[in-house]
Amino acid sequence: MAIRTIGFIGCGKMAQSIINGMITYGGYSPDQIQATAVTDKTINYVTDKFGIQMGHDNKKVAAESDVLYLAVKPYVYPDVIEEVRSHVREDTIIITIAVGVTLKEMASLFSPNTKVVRTMPNTPSFVGEGMTAYSPNENLTDEELEDLQHLFSSYGKAEMVKEELMNAVTAVSGSSPAYVYIFIEAMADGAVKQGIPRELAYQLATQAVYGAAKMVMDTGIHPGELKDHVTTPNGTTIRALASLEEDGFRGSVIKAIDSCFKDK
Repeated sequence: MAIRTIGFIGCGKMAQSIINGMITYGGYSPDQIQATAVTDKTINYVTDKFGIQMGHDNKKVAAESDVLYLAVKPYVYPDVIEEVRSHVREDTIIITIAVGVTLKEMASLFSPNTKVVRTMPNTPSFVGEGMTAYSPNENLTDEELEDLQHLFSSYGKAEMVKEELMNAVTAVSGSSPAYVYIFIEAMADGAVKQGIPRELAYQLATQAVYGAAKMVMDTGIHPGELKDHVTTPNGTTIRALASLEEDGFRGSVIKAIDSCFKDK
């Protein structure tokens, strides 16, 4: 199938991130995308910012979409699906982005023959650098999966994973931008403490994180080896790393991911 129309039921921060990524970096036209929201404030904002079709009519969006993102809170899923179920075409692909909503649950809310893909994107999709893990059910064809890989890759990187890994994926890539933001903020605070102006502190910290991540991505070198490239015997970096380890930095990160996973 060729994806011509993309619909979103719900248009909060995550949906807006995906939409901006699709349009700005993925080559999709605003004319191909429509969405719904509860409040007029959101409808007006999204219309002005992205130029897509917006409204309140979930049934219309469901009926007209080749790919339909359910971008509402998990507890709203049953009511929304009850509303749109009879309006979804047989060939429409349903995309979930809600934490903890399984393919089995979706089959019970729609029908066993519905094409459903469980996904976990993240907000860097807004700048075309998202990470989307996805798990399709058995109803999608190979051609449809290729089209979806292209769609998900339009706003970052995408990997198909086993569904049993999705909760762990959420903890690692879905929630982790928040971990990185607070790390950047903490580094900038440390820089300000040493006399660096706030704006420059954020620039230095942000570029360092971006550059380090790009080094891992582009070189394929193990992060531990790249870390060793920066440290010299009795140097400033190894002393900083020792301080982080004394305060449980690595263990704290692992514990945070474990906590996020357990909350699913």
